[in-house]
Amino acid sequence: MKKTSKTVVFFGNERLATGVTTQAPTLTGLLEQNYTVAALVINQDATTSRKKEPLKVVEVASSHGVPILSPAKPTDIIEQLASYQADIGVLVAYGKIIPQAIIDLFPHGIINIHPSSLPKHRGSTPIESTILAGETETGVSCMQLAKQMDTGPVFDYTPMALHGDETKQQLADRLLALGSERLLAVLPSILDGSLKAVPQTGDASYDALITKQDGQLDWSKSATQLSREIKAYAGWPGSRTKLGTKEVLVLDAHVVQDSPATPGTVHMDKHTLRIACAEDWLEIVSLKPEGKQKMPIQAFLAGNRHLITSEY
Repeated sequence: MKKTSKTVVFFGNERLATGVTTQAPTLTGLLEQNYTVAALVINQDATTSRKKEPLKVVEVASSHGVPILSPAKPTDIIEQLASYQADIGVLVAYGKIIPQAIIDLFPHGIINIHPSSLPKHRGSTPIESTILAGETETGVSCMQLAKQMDTGPVFDYTPMALHGDETKQQLADRLLALGSERLLAVLPSILDGSLKAVPQTGDASYDALITKQDGQLDWSKSATQLSREIKAYAGWPGSRTKLGTKEVLVLDAHVVQDSPATPGTVHMDKHTLRIACAEDWLEIVSLKPEGKQKMPIQAFLAGNRHLITSEY
């Protein structure tokens, strides 16, 4: 196939939440549909993961000969970006605010995949916040990037029903797959001017940033809320507690209804461990002790049951 006459600059690493991985379907799709991708621009602070694994977008760009730029701030490369004379920018999880001077370089602006039903869940943590809130529906917005965070008009919105048991990685994968599919579908109409963006309507909400301290399990919360936290904080910051003398990350757990007990009370046998919460009990399924590999709770109890007291 011939290259399209339309040239794109791609911004971001396609990791829709901290601690998740991606196969970079948006950048891959643009290349497969023969857009001319003039450059990949990635946030200098996120050129590798916390485990120092190379970004998938870098791998994809390198394999197609796409120049890779990682400026300290986008304006550092404004002249280089201008030299590409690109028609449009596409942004997926860049991690920094793009100045208006950069947006104005592109005749059609910059299009952003945002994993929420805007104006709800503006900000950098919409996936985690959706899980924490126990919502039954979310969606993907393909929006025109604006100077103020997540305030631009929307070209396309597609809802997505939730099962309620999605982990952060699972939800990120589903939303990115949907978002890349929808962006690639509407991009020709954006470029030829036949699709117009419409302003966001309704009450806006802004999600709070997540900190390492949020990962400390608090038994004075309900088991349902802690179960959501374990899913939302998977990868980072993780959900931490202490069992006996061992600091552990709880990787999987489920809610068990049982007689009420003082929050922090432990019930266990050779195969199960559950802890009382403000409402219901949380039964731990798998965990990762500090410095160890992931293991099922049965394996942990086999070597540590004698160290665990009846209350925390």
